[in-house]
Amino acid sequence: MKNFAIAAALTVFAAPAFAQEDMITFQGDAAAGEEQFNRQCVACHVVQDPETDEVLAGRNAKVGPNLYGVAGRQLGVVEDFNYSDSIVELGETGQIWTEEAFVGYVQDPTGWLREELDNRRARGKMAYQVRQEDEAYDLYAFLATFGDQEAQMEALQAAAEGN
Repeated sequence: MKNFAIAAALTVFAAPAFAQEDMITFQGDAAAGEEQFNRQCVACHVVQDPETDEVLAGRNAKVGPNLYGVAGRQLGVVEDFNYSDSIVELGETGQIWTEEAFVGYVQDPTGWLREELDNRRARGKMAYQVRQEDEAYDLYAFLATFGDQEAQMEALQAAAEGN
């Protein structure tokens, strides 16, 4: 009986470790990302649950698209938002917001789009640039906490397998 109890306890403690193998981890710190969001992003963006209309982060700003569910979402698809032609074009290729894509974009929106599309005329509408790479990673980790986590993970895993 004692051996059974030990085996059961080990199984319970090991289960989270095995579950973590299928999870995608992000380089950033979500708590630091929340601080960055509240300092850098709230002037233009909101994180608002589209089903309940509850604002989860931000101040109801609508200059930029709603960032609810951005992790794993296809580029340029938030309904009723007027994206640049370049971001829509890239989204039509199936490009999703992976950590790498997000960090590249927020650090240099137009430059990133030009490189991704191989088009020197590509332009983004976002004028702000996150200067520190670690802050961009933190922002993504924070934003990845909002939305359908299972759907986000499936999209991100599919993108990782496709690369």
